Amino acid sequence: MTHTVAYLSGYRLMWILVMFDLPTDTKPQRKAATAFRNFLLDEGFERSQFSVYARFVNGKEAYATRVNRIERHLPDAGDVQILNFTDRQYRDIIHFSDQGRKRARKNPEQLVMF
Repeated sequence: MTHTVAYLSGYRLMWILVMFDLPTDTKPQRKAATAFRNFLLDEGFERSQFSVYARFVNGKEAYATRVNRIERHLPDAGDVQILNFTDRQYRDIIHFSDQGRKRARKNPEQLVMF
């Protein structure tokens, strides 16, 4: 029996960044915005900022799958933007918080597969 080991390149591994601006003027709009945020959390995204969520995936196929799932769960109103970065690019992001520079984000120790 032979085993295939997949090489996980820093250029194949990707981060998905979902940014959104959803209306919250009415109770139904607030409910839809909360449902969308909860959907992202259920999909394995982590909150980076209030309306910015990130998730680590293994390649373009996994990225496309996540984009399709997000598209099926979009709220009726508002703006949603989805970006992708290779793992190498994501490591170069500079993050300031409370006027101090934060250390580069550490990648997950293990890639979660669903």
